[in-house]
Amino acid sequence: MYVPEKIDEDYKDLYQMILAPSKRNLMMAGIELKIFDQLSEPISADGVAEKIGSHSKNTEYLLNGLAAVDIVTKKAGLYQNTKKTERFLAEGSPTYLGDLFNVWDKQFFAEHEELLNLVRNGPPPPSETADMGSEEMWAQLAHAMAAAQKAGMAREAAQIISDLPEFSSMTKMLDLGGGPGFLGMAIVSAHPTMTGIIYDRQAVVHVAQEYINSYDLQDRMDVMAGDYNTDAIGEGYDLIWASNSLYFIKDNAEEIMKKMYDALNPGGLFVVFHPGLTNERTKPDLMVVSMTVMNLRGQDMNLNQGEIAEELLRVGFKSVRSRTIETTFGPMDLDIGRK
Repeated sequence: MYVPEKIDEDYKDLYQMILAPSKRNLMMAGIELKIFDQLSEPISADGVAEKIGSHSKNTEYLLNGLAAVDIVTKKAGLYQNTKKTERFLAEGSPTYLGDLFNVWDKQFFAEHEELLNLVRNGPPPPSETADMGSEEMWAQLAHAMAAAQKAGMAREAAQIISDLPEFSSMTKMLDLGGGPGFLGMAIVSAHPTMTGIIYDRQAVVHVAQEYINSYDLQDRMDVMAGDYNTDAIGEGYDLIWASNSLYFIKDNAEEIMKKMYDALNPGGLFVVFHPGLTNERTKPDLMVVSMTVMNLRGQDMNLNQGEIAEELLRVGFKSVRSRTIETTFGPMDLDIGRK
């Protein structure tokens, strides 16, 4: 006689992990095929297939899959974007994230065989082609990041800084590693007179300058090209803002923090918005999972929670106030160093 064992746990979450790559594949296929561009209004699968030149029945299967994971809706045989999909995955939207998702997909995802090979054999040897990419690539990434900054990050940054008691008296800020510039632009625009500088590599600040011009902020915003590890960053700032831009400080953190300290006016603030790993570098889960493939490839740039605050105090900041804020990307640490 067979009596099944009583098992207190189930494996639903493990089964869902097997399905997770399939969900990712559905969305990335929709982006690549520009399916979401066709779904602003209700349309049939045949209509979508005709517009993108695809196989009608298999287009229907893909659309059904997208509807199953609630990326699109289906009603009376017609498909349409959700409000979220229309905002973030339809290419005509000012907050279109498809290009950025393609970049992140290459950074965060490894095919099964590559993953096994990296674990068994270690990261590939360093090479020039494995560098951080061409200037053209950085410019493309900056344009892709612009949508993410406009899709909530800029408003969040402006709120964080404008809530500080010193905000009203600030006159000049630096957005360190500011990318396309929307965070710095939002902070400056929240203040009646403050001016700002977007600091990043050459190709990126060219992009930032384009956006500054398009919003007629040339009289209050400027750009500066350089590498904060080795180059000057200017001086006389009341605020230096660094959002997700300190991934490259591990080897000379103290020197870089001292550079920030020296660039600030007395009483100035260095505000760092950056993820910090906790629980023996196993949390936050979104950050650890997203960076695992890059770590395996020999690009571990993660900092532990508290590391930045410790460095700020070490180089002379009078006080550091730290807190954790929930964001789209998971918990982020906000460290505020006062000179």
